[in-house]
Amino acid sequence: MSSSTIEVAVIGAGPYGLAAAAHLRGSGRETAVFGQPMEFWEQQMPTGMFLRSAWYACDISDPFGNFGLNDYRLRAREEFSAPVPLDSFVRYGHWFQRHLLPDVDRRKVSRIEKNGSFRLSLNDGETLHAKRVVVAAGISSFANRPPEFADLPRILASHSSEHRDLSRFRGQRVMVIGGGQSAFESAALLKENGAEVELVMRAPEVRWLHGSVGFRTTLGALRRLLYPPTDVGPPGLNQLIARPHLFRLLPRALQTRWAYRAIRPAAATWLHERMDGVRVTTGRRATSAVTCGDMARVELDDGTRREVDHVLLATGFRVDVSRYNFLGPELLRNLKTDQGYPRLTLGLESSVEGLHFMGAPAARSFGPLVRFVSGTGYSARALAEAIVRSSRKRSAS
Repeated sequence: MSSSTIEVAVIGAGPYGLAAAAHLRGSGRETAVFGQPMEFWEQQMPTGMFLRSAWYACDISDPFGNFGLNDYRLRAREEFSAPVPLDSFVRYGHWFQRHLLPDVDRRKVSRIEKNGSFRLSLNDGETLHAKRVVVAAGISSFANRPPEFADLPRILASHSSEHRDLSRFRGQRVMVIGGGQSAFESAALLKENGAEVELVMRAPEVRWLHGSVGFRTTLGALRRLLYPPTDVGPPGLNQLIARPHLFRLLPRALQTRWAYRAIRPAAATWLHERMDGVRVTTGRRATSAVTCGDMARVELDDGTRREVDHVLLATGFRVDVSRYNFLGPELLRNLKTDQGYPRLTLGLESSVEGLHFMGAPAARSFGPLVRFVSGTGYSARALAEAIVRSSRKRSAS
């Protein structure tokens, strides 16, 4: 075993980890990044998917402003348009990483503990120490599996994030549970791959997002007035959400109400025609699900039953940082949380000094923007600025 010390260790090499490391290095901080670049996007999102966000909201932030999605498209000479294809976005993320962070360490961090500095144990047995740790490990650990499906084995009921290739369900009857973008796109892709699909959702009607991605992407001045570059939330509210430092000052009840208003379950309008042939059952929820032979029998709250080959749970993610299995027990005991979310200061720093969180775990402190790629700009800048300030104070003392 060898041991070394670095200034900042970033855990995760998705959009948030890459943006954090790029800004930290741009500010002169010694930074190491651990993880497989774009792993979740590449391995746990379905082939054929498109990003719901507008084109201009898909940039991974960098301190130079020269490595946006359109910069990639022009330099790589790859032709694609809105909505942005998943595979093109993944290639963009790898391009960003190769140019700005070519030395990403692809090993996984298996344990983080703190005794003065942070001690990181890697999956190959090596250890190192870091003065600060930035957790940008994504949402893979937070897949939400409703209790109604607890008795079904995974061969009969799986989360939507567990599948890259939905063609495996060709010729099968599949029930999709959920009412958001993931549910509708999964249903469309399943149908296009030859499955017989029913989507069951609790809401009484489908909510289609108003305005097309193309509209939001092309109308320059009007777009900037109605839709800030972050593209999260309806016009008006989106301007506040684009400013997390202000959003966090609102009373908690108002934050909760407006956050839900901004990201409540909905589907992009460009999915509408692709849903032809998919049975959509609204205003219903599953009350039980059991194994019936080699199939799943699902009972809905109206008393009706379905027997299907598989249930796909497009039921989102529920943040609970204790489910990050690399956080040591003592760290977790000292970490102040609120409904599973760490309580963070303006530098995205937790109650454990030097431990920062990026992405969805920061949403309870900074609002819904930080759940999306467009939140990498605010988050990475705030993180880097806070760490630089702290370093200067220590140097001056």
